[in-house]
Amino acid sequence: MTKEVIATKNAPAAIGPYVQAVKTNGLLFTSGQIAIDPATQQIVEGGIEVQARRVMDNLVAILKEAGLTTDAVVKTTCFLKDINDFAVFNKIYGEYFTGSAPARSCVEIARLPKDVLVEVELIADAS
Repeated sequence: MTKEVIATKNAPAAIGPYVQAVKTNGLLFTSGQIAIDPATQQIVEGGIEVQARRVMDNLVAILKEAGLTTDAVVKTTCFLKDINDFAVFNKIYGEYFTGSAPARSCVEIARLPKDVLVEVELIADAS
């Protein structure tokens, strides 16, 4: 098994013992991305719309570093602090998947790192 770590300055640096993404056996697995601005390493100010865009931009930056686009994404897992934010989140999320959408799970969770409103991780076809 080969394992390639994917890292870019255009997404937040890991804040713990993990990496932004790993490519192995033709798949890319990202760590969960939260609404951290990679330029400042700070949480972006604003509600679910601002945070969702930052999260998705972070994921796109990781995909780009791996030579991929959102068209390669096969599965996402989305965590929302408040499921009442689903409609707004879903609208923003949909803007990033203009081709065929991936499979997805979306759940409400009691608390997320740094008290953000949303976290998303993905799996992409990197073959």
